[in-house]
Amino acid sequence: MKTKAILSIDDLRRMAAAAEAHALAHHWAVTIAIVDDGGHPLWLQRLDGAPPVSAHIAPAKARTAALGRRESKVYEDVINQGRTSFLSAPALEGMLEGGVPILVDGQCVGAMGVSGVKSTEDAEIARAGIAALGA
Repeated sequence: MKTKAILSIDDLRRMAAAAEAHALAHHWAVTIAIVDDGGHPLWLQRLDGAPPVSAHIAPAKARTAALGRRESKVYEDVINQGRTSFLSAPALEGMLEGGVPILVDGQCVGAMGVSGVKSTEDAEIARAGIAALGA
């Protein structure tokens, strides 16, 4: 039998606080979502001024990153390079940059998705949050 790491509430708080601090330092109003390795919601935080739709996009980006075990930007790039049939992939809705998997010892334990500013900035915030985990 194998064992695996899972995210604790303290991990979620630490990552969300770091992501929030990074966003606020840049005056970026975003929504931050964290999911487990199966894409199930664990955390949703919409900062003041974040667009309402970001509360739907951030979790979708996180789910895509968790289920695919890679950054959601990978899917965006595939589609932008002409493979539009990939839009029909089941269970993947947030195929936009800004979803980043959370890896611990090479294993995906979840993902963070951010939405509200430029996609590159969303991903930057997610990486800053995940870095607080120290994994």
